[in-house]
Amino acid sequence: MTQPRPEPVDITNLPALAKAVVSYDRFPFLATIDGDHPRLRPVSPVRTDGFTIYVANLRQYHKTTEIAANPRVELGYMDANHNQVRISGVAEIVTEKPLLQEIWDENPLLRQYLGTIDNPNLIVYRIRPTRVRYMQEWALEYYDVTI
Repeated sequence: MTQPRPEPVDITNLPALAKAVVSYDRFPFLATIDGDHPRLRPVSPVRTDGFTIYVANLRQYHKTTEIAANPRVELGYMDANHNQVRISGVAEIVTEKPLLQEIWDENPLLRQYLGTIDNPNLIVYRIRPTRVRYMQEWALEYYDVTI
C-alpha cells in the first residue's frame, strides 16, 4: 500500500481553511484539566465569532469546577475529510447582558431546557483563542493560523 500524498496547503488561506473546519463540526471536543487529569467531552457551541467560541454550560457540571480552577482549555474540531483545527484558549464567563440575550434568542434549545435567561444554572463561557492550529489529513503537520 502506498502512502497517501496530501495536497499542498496554501498557507495564505489558512484562516479560511480553519474556519471551514470550525463551521463544519457542530460537536467539537473540549479539553479541560481536573487536577492532574485531562478531561475531554463533546460540546455544542452556542455561538462562534471567528475563532472565539461560546459554550453554554450548567453550573452543576463538573467542567464548571475544572474551568474555575484552570481556565486554559482546548477545543478540537474535525471535518469529513479529517482536517483538524485545535483552538487553545482561555475560558471566561460571559456577563454582558446584551450578548447573553443575543445568544439566548439564537438558541431555542437553551430556552426549551432552561426556561428563562435568568436560570441560575446557566453559564455561558467565551473561549478567547490564544493559539489556533490547522492540520490537513495525512499532512501530519500543524500550521499556526493567524488570529
